[in-house]
Amino acid sequence: MATLIPAINSCLSRMMPGERRFAQRLEQLLEDDYLCWYDVPVGPKGLHPDFIVLHPRRGLLILEVKDWKLETIQQMDKTTATLLTADGLKREANPLEQARQYCHAVVKCLERDPQLVYPADHAFKGRLIMPFGHGVVLANISRQQFDSTDLAEVIPANRVICKDEMLESADPESFQTRLWNMFTVQFRRALSLPQIDRARWHLFPEVRIVQRSLFDAESDTEAAELLPDLIKVMDLQQEQLARSLGEGHRVIHGVAGAGKTLILVYRCLHLAKLLSRPILVLCYNRALAARLQQLVHEKGIGHKVHVYNFHRWCREQLIAYNENLPPEGADFFDELVQRLIAAVDAGRIPAGQYGAVMLDEGHDFQPEWLKLTAQMVDPSTNSLLVLYDDAQSIYARSRGKFSFASVGIQARGRTTILKLNYRNTDEVIKAATAFARELLTEADAEEDGIPLLAPTSAGRRGPQPLLLELPNFSAETRYVAERLQTLHDKGRHWSDMAVVYRSNFMGDKIRKTLQENRIPCEILSGQKPSTQKSKNTVKLVTMHSSKGLEFPVVFVAGLGYLPTPNQEEKEEARLLYVAMTRAMDELVLTGHQNSSFVKRMRSVVG
Repeated sequence: MATLIPAINSCLSRMMPGERRFAQRLEQLLEDDYLCWYDVPVGPKGLHPDFIVLHPRRGLLILEVKDWKLETIQQMDKTTATLLTADGLKREANPLEQARQYCHAVVKCLERDPQLVYPADHAFKGRLIMPFGHGVVLANISRQQFDSTDLAEVIPANRVICKDEMLESADPESFQTRLWNMFTVQFRRALSLPQIDRARWHLFPEVRIVQRSLFDAESDTEAAELLPDLIKVMDLQQEQLARSLGEGHRVIHGVAGAGKTLILVYRCLHLAKLLSRPILVLCYNRALAARLQQLVHEKGIGHKVHVYNFHRWCREQLIAYNENLPPEGADFFDELVQRLIAAVDAGRIPAGQYGAVMLDEGHDFQPEWLKLTAQMVDPSTNSLLVLYDDAQSIYARSRGKFSFASVGIQARGRTTILKLNYRNTDEVIKAATAFARELLTEADAEEDGIPLLAPTSAGRRGPQPLLLELPNFSAETRYVAERLQTLHDKGRHWSDMAVVYRSNFMGDKIRKTLQENRIPCEILSGQKPSTQKSKNTVKLVTMHSSKGLEFPVVFVAGLGYLPTPNQEEKEEARLLYVAMTRAMDELVLTGHQNSSFVKRMRSVVG
């Protein structure tokens, strides 16, 4: 079965009958290695061909689908068609010419990339390495009807699929032959997976994962000009899910590194084009909020997407509607939330303020917070997205079982589970899950409940994580400084590396040691995005603030201090699991005391 993006069930309402039948035939009659996109914006101009079909051994095909009946076609030449409609005669583009123009734009886009064209010493130098073609689907005209007219003079017979050639009973081989007869040349080699990803990178800018530090100022436009040797795009599952999210409440349960935030940003981009009301994005910790705010500003939608950490949003709401803030003190944040809930319940602060609401790291939200934020969705759009992974729930509070329905989130039948981890190497994720095995034992859940998920590696390889046991914490900080300098001397950017720690006193000691060794560094907190850009510095971040962030190289210092006294060991294990899974490529842990966590980690990494 071919992969159709978006999933067919998510776009049935906007498909014409002929498009729907043709999409069903593509899924039914093509093999697993076919990729098919329906009505997806293409290239920098956002063109909308009806279907794009890509096959590694066949090439790229652009198709336009028409539900025209033979008796409605009054006249057609190579550029226009005159149709008889209920409102009289109407002129439209010849669908073959329309497909040809789309195909020309797609090829021009792909030919910008030296890795997708023949090299200078080839007879076809500069030309696209894959075959390409275009054609038309006439969903209500049979082959016999087509042959009985002179339509073939303006739409060659080999570039048409007719009604009787896309029936449910159609032979798969005959159907595929019709498709590939639209090509004038054949392909002698298969496209590699990196070449397919490069093609997707160019054709669908919204699925790009720009290769830079989270804190660089470079824009997506500038990144596109660089045409990097190594590109990164959403996985096909991520792209299909992102494009297939329909109306209503949606919940995505995803493991660490599954790309949940990518899906959230894509969803923001999509809805920002459709909605007139603002979009609200909430998370719990300030560093993640700063990162998300930076991402939406880089995408050019910061004026429509409002990003806050939860308590900052509560405070802004109370101020905006002239409600009194609670007095400063130990209960300030709890009282802040309760005052907002009371004001919304009393109608002094309106519900339904936002065209869409999205919660990143929803596992950090208490049930009453979820209920409050669900009320903020405009009922006319009813657009709510919650991203969840209970294994990363690191803020100690009651985790009693609850259903989403009990807090007003109607996601039954609209819940997706993502188990594949793309962020970490196989070695990193195996070490993290082995350490937290008891925590990550999968538990069954009702469809409307909270599953506990163990991640599956995407198979990317890297060095084994290291555990260094040293005499004291000062020795740990010196080792970290030396290793950072060595990695930098070998070509690592300072901004590729982070040091993660449990408590602020550790961060202060680490910063002092790095500064003494002239290593540029900064303690990362929930500051505004503008202050985090363009800084080629090692990031120092607490385990709590590291949630949602990622770095190629991560040092976890002070392991011997864990678990922290007077804290539940299971909660501390969750915290360390989150810290370890921030490492994309390399993970180094240091400790100087023989704590229970050092003992457990010693058994994991040897």
